[in-house]
Amino acid sequence: MTAHERRRPSGSDRRVVDRLLPVWLAETEHHDPAAARRAREGWESGALSEDAAQDLATWVTARITDTAFNDEEGPSVDGPARITPADKESVHRWLAARGHHV
Repeated sequence: MTAHERRRPSGSDRRVVDRLLPVWLAETEHHDPAAARRAREGWESGALSEDAAQDLATWVTARITDTAFNDEEGPSVDGPARITPADKESVHRWLAARGHHV
C-alpha cells in the first residue's frame, strides 16, 4: 500500500483535482478527442473510468513542474499549470479513494 492509499482525501485534494482536471482534459482532447470526451462524460457523471483514472494519474506524475530544481540543476517542464509533487499525491489520493488503483 502506498502513502496516498493510506491517507484519506481532503477538501484540498478535491480542489487540486478540480484545478488540474481541466488542464488534463484539454491536453487529452488535443491528442485523442474521443478519449477526452469519454473522460469528460465520466467526470461529469461522477464515474471516471479506470482507463481515464490511470491516464490522469500518469499525466499528473509526468507533468510535475515544481521540482525545486533551479535552471542549472534539473528539468524545466513547460506547461499551462503549476503541478507540485504534493499535487500529484493529492490526485493519486483522490483517485485511490474512489477505488482506482494508482
